[in-house]
Amino acid sequence: MTYKHNRFPYTKILAVCSVNTARSRMSEGFLRDFFSRNAMNVSVSSGGIASNARDGMLISLDAKLVMKEIGIPLSDDSLSIDLKKHPELIQEADLILALTDKHKEEIYDHFELENKAIFTLREFAGKSGDIDDPSMKGLEGFRKARDEIINCINEGMKKFE
Repeated sequence: MTYKHNRFPYTKILAVCSVNTARSRMSEGFLRDFFSRNAMNVSVSSGGIASNARDGMLISLDAKLVMKEIGIPLSDDSLSIDLKKHPELIQEADLILALTDKHKEEIYDHFELENKAIFTLREFAGKSGDIDDPSMKGLEGFRKARDEIINCINEGMKKFE
């Protein structure tokens, strides 16, 4: 696919899940790879919004393994980010992609959002529903979440071809 850079209106994307150790990190990794492959100058970050989100947690080994399977390494020194402690990440983003409706609601509950595009990944793809937490579901659960994330991003980006 070839993307018309001038049709994609966003420059800073934030992927949001519960604790920023799996789904949002896989989303961030795929988005960074996608924009790099398409020579698009878009920055991507991620964070967690749930009450149990903490700064400094290690990224899920299963998330790293399933992303490595498709040639996208997640950094070994990446640590989780609690968005409630880093509101600047919300404020700087012009597109926020949440993994679930609950994450989206929590963002609205915690932050003043003006002129922000905020979607669940499924909404971005023109669908409804959530991308379930793969924790405790083994590598197959992580592969399923990874593939859903990639599918939603690819479908959503078709609007900008």
